[in-house]
Amino acid sequence: MEADSHDGAPHYRENNGFKVPREMPPDSEEAARKEAARIEPVLKRLYKDHAWNPDRVRTALLGLGYRTGDGLQPGTLIVSGMGERHILTQTAPVTPEGALFALRVRKDACVHGAVKPSGSQLEVSGPFLETGCFEPRGGH
Repeated sequence: MEADSHDGAPHYRENNGFKVPREMPPDSEEAARKEAARIEPVLKRLYKDHAWNPDRVRTALLGLGYRTGDGLQPGTLIVSGMGERHILTQTAPVTPEGALFALRVRKDACVHGAVKPSGSQLEVSGPFLETGCFEPRGGH
């Protein structure tokens, strides 16, 4: 059985490696946590104000001095909608309310999360193999 194989599923780690962020050196993690501390009160305010659409979230985060970009350069921010979801009880895809964001703090450090009607979330991690600072949603 593979370590971290979730009940012995063959090739689990191999098939789900894209979901594991790269490691961050301690100084990069510290820098990312510092940026997360700046972002957290903004996310809480946006949630409280029901301001979870991507334009409002982008404007609020750009107010902290970040800039929009490709998410590959330090200090660049990407904000998007929640994306379509396929729900078994629905005949057509559904797009939930809310916004996802990803900030590249350093080459090896990210802050990412969401603001949506159910709350806000904020995480610090290294970049993901296939999606940069955005946490991968599904499989391939």
